[in-house]
Amino acid sequence: MTFTSRIRRLLRRPPIVPVVRLSGVIGSGAGLRSGLSLQSVAKPLARAFGVKSARAVAITINSPGGSPVQSHLIYKRIRALSAEKKKPVLVFLEDVAASGGYMIELAGDEIIADASSIVGSIGVISAGFGFTGLLEKLGVERRVYTAGEKKMMLDPFQPERESDIEHLKALQAEIHRSFEAVVRERRAGLADDPDLFSGAFWTGAKAKSLGLVDHLGDLRSFLKERYGKRVQLPVFGERRGFLRRWMGGADNRLRPDFIDAMIAAMEEQAHWKRFGL
Repeated sequence: MTFTSRIRRLLRRPPIVPVVRLSGVIGSGAGLRSGLSLQSVAKPLARAFGVKSARAVAITINSPGGSPVQSHLIYKRIRALSAEKKKPVLVFLEDVAASGGYMIELAGDEIIADASSIVGSIGVISAGFGFTGLLEKLGVERRVYTAGEKKMMLDPFQPERESDIEHLKALQAEIHRSFEAVVRERRAGLADDPDLFSGAFWTGAKAKSLGLVDHLGDLRSFLKERYGKRVQLPVFGERRGFLRRWMGGADNRLRPDFIDAMIAAMEEQAHWKRFGL
């Protein structure tokens, strides 16, 4: 290599691929609840896609799922920004991208997972508790007044009604069909597997054979191989641990609602525990 070519190489700007980190349970983000929502991710996504010289935008996902509405809104925002800015999207899976996390993953033009990532859970779930008779045992009289005969549907303090269960299952089936339609639209060459839309989940290696992901690998190695060793990877969006997130703000001072916050944190942990994390 001549001296001139070396100077030219040094002066040539390295390729840039902004990285957006999306981590957490997917929900509205209201009140004490943390996690992913359109509101929480809109700014880092806009900043990443706003990098004019970017060759692509990389998104890392680590989520056990959550709200189907917020999942779909985030998915649509990523696809809209990709089309507007004419930048391809590369999605990288970390520990888990399941249920709503997989919905967001579908926004990628290419999906890259670790061989041991947890992928899938393409289904819909509703869960709760029944407290029939509890108030009576406690000597508490409950008073509820409604306008509309269905306003107390699925009330946990009343016996279940078959009509309520059928209504809930119909809603779940409709959401499930919508989820499946997005998967089939975005993932060409899916395997003919009866469990694909059953709510089951798999490792990244198995998910690749099912057509749910494209490649196995990690973000840094994959992007260096594709764009060269000098590729720059500015990160947008931070990852915060449970204690830092729930005990305090940016200055880490203890929040006055610490007990309530810890309860919310335990609820979030329950989402992760479903996948052994």
